[in-house]
Amino acid sequence: MGVDLRDDWPAALRDSGFDPTRPTAWSAEGLLAYLPPDAQDRLFDNITALSASGSRVGTGYVPDIRDRIEKRGREVSERWRRLGLNLNWADLIYAGQRNDVVAYLTERGWQATARSTPELYADNGFEFPDSPSMVAFGDIRYVSAALL
Repeated sequence: MGVDLRDDWPAALRDSGFDPTRPTAWSAEGLLAYLPPDAQDRLFDNITALSASGSRVGTGYVPDIRDRIEKRGREVSERWRRLGLNLNWADLIYAGQRNDVVAYLTERGWQATARSTPELYADNGFEFPDSPSMVAFGDIRYVSAALL
């Protein structure tokens, strides 16, 4: 089932048999930067409303997406052009002021933690590569949260 997040996706889930009384696992990986700040908040508000105690959510975000666009936007767009994709990455990202994901979820009853990419590498016994292609992942924060 495909649903546009601008539509009433919670109703579509319930209409398809979703049971909000059972714990649920949610994933919003690679999504938040492509949502306006208010839509990010609505997404987590809806997830919270649809979640029973014991539900989990995982997502990734960049704390200062505006800085990332300034530092990496041109490079990403140029790489895409070399591959035949004529898009400006910065045109796809919403750079407005956002709520911090961990704080936002915590205020809504989730127990949330965030880890950076280098921290995740270290936690699993690996050294974070310093190659130019991996530098882009260094400022991403990966959030894991459980609803109490």
